[in-house]
Amino acid sequence: MSGAKMVIAALDAEQVDTIWGYPGGAVLPVYDALQGCGTITHVLVRHEQAAVHAADGYARATGRVGVALVTSGPGVTNAVTGIATAYFDSIPLVVISGNVPTEAIGKDAFQECDTIGITRSVVKHNFLVNDVTQLGVTLKKAFYIARTGRPGPVVVDIPKDVLQASALFEYPQAIALRSYKPRTEGHGRQIARAADVIRLAQRPYIYAGGGAVSADASSLLIALAELLDAPVTTTLMGLGAFPGTDRRFVGMPGMHGTYEANMTMQQCDVLIAIGARFDDRVIGNTDDFSVPGRSIVHIDIDPASIDKRVKVDVPIVGDVKSVLQELLNALGAGAAIERANRADWWAQIDNWRARRCLAFTNSTKIIKPQFVIQKLWEVTRGDAFVCSDVGQHQMWAAQLYPFAKPRRWINSGGLGTMGVGLPYAMGVKRANPDADVVTVTGDGSIQMCIQELSTCRQYGLDVKIVSLNNGSLGMVKQLQHVHYGDRYSQSYMDALPDFVALARAYGHVGFQIEKPSDVEPVLREALSLKDRTVFMDFVTDSTENVWPMVRAGSGLTDMLLSSGDLI
Repeated sequence: MSGAKMVIAALDAEQVDTIWGYPGGAVLPVYDALQGCGTITHVLVRHEQAAVHAADGYARATGRVGVALVTSGPGVTNAVTGIATAYFDSIPLVVISGNVPTEAIGKDAFQECDTIGITRSVVKHNFLVNDVTQLGVTLKKAFYIARTGRPGPVVVDIPKDVLQASALFEYPQAIALRSYKPRTEGHGRQIARAADVIRLAQRPYIYAGGGAVSADASSLLIALAELLDAPVTTTLMGLGAFPGTDRRFVGMPGMHGTYEANMTMQQCDVLIAIGARFDDRVIGNTDDFSVPGRSIVHIDIDPASIDKRVKVDVPIVGDVKSVLQELLNALGAGAAIERANRADWWAQIDNWRARRCLAFTNSTKIIKPQFVIQKLWEVTRGDAFVCSDVGQHQMWAAQLYPFAKPRRWINSGGLGTMGVGLPYAMGVKRANPDADVVTVTGDGSIQMCIQELSTCRQYGLDVKIVSLNNGSLGMVKQLQHVHYGDRYSQSYMDALPDFVALARAYGHVGFQIEKPSDVEPVLREALSLKDRTVFMDFVTDSTENVWPMVRAGSGLTDMLLSSGDLI
């Protein structure tokens, strides 16, 4: 079997049903082998960055490994942003790249680049396959590494002569790597210690991140919150792991988190961190975050994430789902949980909630971006897959759309990559063809991968695009408002396209909405068009900013609740 056919056979063995890619000379043998394959659909994107983003969106929505296929040189370099985006958010991907023939490597051949060197810092692992007899086992390793432990992207770089060479194909059913043995079961003694600490907590707080989503541990997270009657906060990546409509949910923490979430974080006596990494956007200033007398239990599958930014009292390395089940067993088997002062704790939290930090003044004359998100939630009944680009629109969606289920909120957290929204939606729609898939974006972000409207048309990936158009790079402009004395350097968009005409040029439906009274009717109409991609260009109030806000370097409780706090 040729190396190219081995690639297809390996993907088939891994039950891959979709490849996102863009052809080029070095990888043409694989494209030739793909012809006539009845089990795998290839989606031809318009840019390699979108190929990786779409595979990423597919993986986030399903929990399966996403697959992208790119050529050498610019094919790889265009893919790097997508690879880095997946790496920072721990998303399982296998990215297969072609390379120049083995004998030409290092000789500045046409479309050659050092794929291994370029991607090394933004992958979980990468491989350069120099021997066709090793191709099958290498691909098996790639999928195993991508999906186990802390998930992440793996790059497999294959020179063209290896793809053209032939050998017997061997693909192992299972594989073990001596140097890679991720721990899944938590240490029993540490779990017992955690149970003892939690059992005596009077002001417990559960802080869950993306690890709770990737481990499919939502039901156990809910069970723990119910057992303890504890408030719950989830990070940007963890939204949906705990129902946003549950009374115990206090909102997202951190830079644009709620007042109640941040105050609870600083005044709890036991913090239970589950699949979260104490990111700088979540905890603010690390010195300020350190609270005397507070105990921290940290559960994470990645030992490198524990004690990396914050010193914890009870570290537990292991799969979140497995550890949570053991922790629940330990709590249920031990002495009664201390609940004496829980009523006082909830009363304090309700006082913080009374600040209504997410409230905004609506208008009958101009569309408020927050109003669009609220209406989107009402119209979809909270049951849509919501993808997002990066910016103010992302934060409003995270704050105001209460996600009730995991894997329904698809966005770039760690890297903060503009342009992901549309290709993410393509990946999600491919995985869930009968679901409502909505991308929330802005007039800046959408233009970074807008060419993928062509891909949507070709493959019937009928998504709904909600563009909050404020004529500017909103988050940049907000930072200039907060930190740079309203000196708005290069944050306005003065030559925006006619998005409605552009959508129609690609063969889709387009609406421009300028009146608040039209927001809900247009959303309903768009969602009723099940077989069409719809671009909704909402002309919104450019003066609105995202509040609350914690400035970089500040403590969590030092929040700006409005522009008035800048005075």
